[in-house]
Amino acid sequence: MTAHIATPLPLVSLGDLTWDVLAKPDTLLLPGGDSTGRIELSGGGSAANLAVWAQRAGYPARFVGKIGRDRFGELATAELRAEGVDAHLTLSTQHPTGVILGLIDRRGQRAMLTGQGADWELLPEEVPTSALAGAAHLHLTAWSLFRDPPQAAALHAAALARAGGATLSLDPGSFQMIQGMGRDNFLQVLAGVPFDILFPNDDEARAMSGCLDREGAMTWFRTQFPHALIVMKLDDEGVLIEGPEQPRVQVPATEDRAIDATGAGDAFGGAFLAGWLAHRDAVKAAQLAVQVGGWVVARFGARPPADDDLRARLRGGRA
Repeated sequence: MTAHIATPLPLVSLGDLTWDVLAKPDTLLLPGGDSTGRIELSGGGSAANLAVWAQRAGYPARFVGKIGRDRFGELATAELRAEGVDAHLTLSTQHPTGVILGLIDRRGQRAMLTGQGADWELLPEEVPTSALAGAAHLHLTAWSLFRDPPQAAALHAAALARAGGATLSLDPGSFQMIQGMGRDNFLQVLAGVPFDILFPNDDEARAMSGCLDREGAMTWFRTQFPHALIVMKLDDEGVLIEGPEQPRVQVPATEDRAIDATGAGDAFGGAFLAGWLAHRDAVKAAQLAVQVGGWVVARFGARPPADDDLRARLRGGRA
């Protein structure tokens, strides 16, 4: 008799699905000037990217969000579903699909300009209860919390997921948006949600904690969120982890040369959650995540086509 292997309960990522325009100029852009460079068009959005990377890392993923009833929305949805992500989408005739412009410098660092579209307009009554039913985990990005809507929808989804027994995670999203909203206002919103995992990067950790050094920031996080696992992304220095049952440890980055950092944090988060949900070993999950993040920064775009190198890294990091 063949043993039946149960399918894991899905990870749900709620938030932004957008159309991305990534541009890496060959020379410095000057007012009134012209230059050549590399441009890529693809589906994006932090929450959608994370769902894709969890799915690529072998964990079943759903996405919940809102897009415009337009061509960009159709293209972004088709790319998401082609990755195997189970998409639950609200279609809007009043707001277009969001578009993000990413400018990539010579070091691979990116500056993003986000055009607010339908993804910013999700309402609580539009959150599909069926998509959250039986979920193992719900992931939010702070892009769903910086203004309302979609803040009320995100908080409603978190309450539904927690009531159903799911764990919760958050990516703080943008140090600049945290500063714009106001640190105290941002923390007040987070205080009402029992997050199990937080994924700040170095800049976001400083903006949230007010600490200039990462060790001090980590201590602040452990005090402010005593029941959460803190996964602090440090770019080419790897990741710093600490939680209620996890001693502070730093996992080094790979030696991949950075070409484009777009989506690397989302890829890291998706791979980390895929591993953590499978075996609850934070260090092992981080080791997989840095391999995936390193692969992404060495390529152009947030979701480059998988190759043998990526497949080998994913095989090496599985339980």
